[in-house]
Amino acid sequence: MALTDLDRQLVQRCLAQEPGAWRDFVDRFAGLFVHVIEHSAHSRSVPLSPEDVDDLCSEVLMAILERDLAVLRRFRGHSALATYLVVIARRVAIRELSRRRYAEALGHVQAHQESVEKAGADKDNGRIENQELVQAMLQGLPPTEAEIVRLYHLEGKTYREISAQVGIPENSIGPTLTRAREKLRHAGLAVH
Repeated sequence: MALTDLDRQLVQRCLAQEPGAWRDFVDRFAGLFVHVIEHSAHSRSVPLSPEDVDDLCSEVLMAILERDLAVLRRFRGHSALATYLVVIARRVAIRELSRRRYAEALGHVQAHQESVEKAGADKDNGRIENQELVQAMLQGLPPTEAEIVRLYHLEGKTYREISAQVGIPENSIGPTLTRAREKLRHAGLAVH
């Protein structure tokens, strides 16, 4: 499709910074930019809120405004203006969607690492120091649970060491200790 006279005049008006030219440009192409943004997000399975679409549309418009309308200055008129702007909008949208996805993934990785570190720290902080309390806990527990409680609270073993010694998965140690504490609470013994 060829460049229309209307679009040629609009580009010239914007480059000459005529009053109202930018508003006319935005009115003419904002819907196109929104469509490109939504299509780009959909094709990449990235959900966008209306606010996200507005933000990305603003990013497209800012890219066009950068360096004194350099995008419009580079336009040679060999295609329709809309075709040219679709390419620009798609590049900006994909760049921003990729940046957001990367930031979200990085945030998830950092949050996950923090939770792993916190979980590791909590394993050592939950020890019951009162040996009488631990002995009372041991009396009402099945043998395997009692052994886990004894190894953890009295001998100070790690989850990994207990797992190797008792022969149960490491990720079962924490829940077993929690159940033992709950039994202790229900028996009326104070536990922190």
